[in-house]
Parts: sequence; C-alpha cells; structure tokens
Amino acid sequence: AALASGLQQLLDFDGDVAAAFGNTFQITHSFLDRSDTVDLVPGGADVLVTNANRDEFVRLYVEDVLVHSVKKQFDNFALGFRLVCGGPALALFAAEELELLLCGSPILDLTALESAATYAEYTPQSTVVRWLWAAVHALPPDRKKAFLHFVTGSDRVPIKGAGQLDIVIQRNGGDSDRLPTAMTCFSRLLLPEYASRERLEERLLRALEYGRGFGLV
Repeated sequence: AALASGLQQLLDFDGDVAAAFGNTFQITHSFLDRSDTVDLVPGGADVLVTNANRDEFVRLYVEDVLVHSVKKQFDNFALGFRLVCGGPALALFAAEELELLLCGSPILDLTALESAATYAEYTPQSTVVRWLWAAVHALPPDRKKAFLHFVTGSDRVPIKGAGQLDIVIQRNGGDSDRLPTAMTCFSRLLLPEYASRERLEERLLRALEYGRGFGLV
C-alpha cells in the first residue's frame, strides 16, 4: 500500500519531479537482510525521473515488482500447476474463465443464498430468521462475505452462484447471551432464538468479529 501510494503521489505531483523526488531509474528491493539493486533501463542509476518520463518509470517499476522480481517463483508455480492441471482442456479457458473456475464468483447474491437456505426447528417465517436475514442484507459487502465465511468456512461463491450453497439455519436454544456458532463442515448456523432484533444484530456482529469455530448440535 505504501509503495502504491508513493507511486501515485509521484504521478500526481504538480511541481518539478526531478528536483522534489530525486529518483533515478534504479530501484532497490529489500528482503530480510538482503538488498538487490535493479536498473529499470540500461544505466538506470544515471537516468533521472522527470515529469516527462515518470509514467514510464512507474510502468517499469510495477512490471519489475509484479513480473521480474517473482519470475523464478512464478515459473516454479506454473510448472507445478501444469503438471497437475495441464492438458488440452486448460487451453479452452481464457484467463478470466479460469479465475472464475478456481476462485468462484466475485458476486455474493444474498437473495439467492436466502432462497436456498433450509431450516431446523425454524421456518423461513420465524421471527428470528426474518431478523437474521434483514441484518445480513444490511451489512456492508465485506461483512456479507464474512457471514458466508462464518457459516461455510469459505467466502468463495460457487461458479453457479450462492444458490448452489446448502446452508442450514438451526435453532440453538432460547434467548441467550451466547453468540451464534457454526458447523462449517456442514454449512450449519446454530442460532439461539434471541428475544429482540437488537440482541440478534449485536450477537451476530460480535460473532463475525471474533471469528471462526465449530459448534456442536
């Protein structure tokens, strides 16, 4: 984040870049107790970064960080990946399609997740269930993913959408100060029958904040 912020500041600077920053086309990578110096262009130590060439400097810097500096590690990863997953079928996918296949959909459709949910000792019309879904729908996107992770052990959405997930919401006793818990192996949320929506929301948010765990039926 600091590197990205610094490069953006360089791009946005209104004054004399060379005088203010004093950068050259030579950069240094530090790792543990070792530092490596890299010339982004031939003789980079003698080439000042100016207003005219700063776009090129940032492009080469990012390319070095994301491509050249990890080339050895990525080549080994790619070799292993192809040994396990290689073959004619791999060539059928574009990069975006392969990402979707491996990582799932980036879109969490809570309406589809709610429609696919089943219940134990609750029904979709149970008051506490209605409170639960209202609270989850009101969460910001990152907390919605946290809810999915809490219940299923993963924040990834299947390639065919959240409706493919078989989550179960199970009653776990009456009103209580206990937090909701989850059996992630079975995508089962164990939810006490809280007496108020406020208590449910407070307990749910605290459970999402505190983390991950397994409950017992």
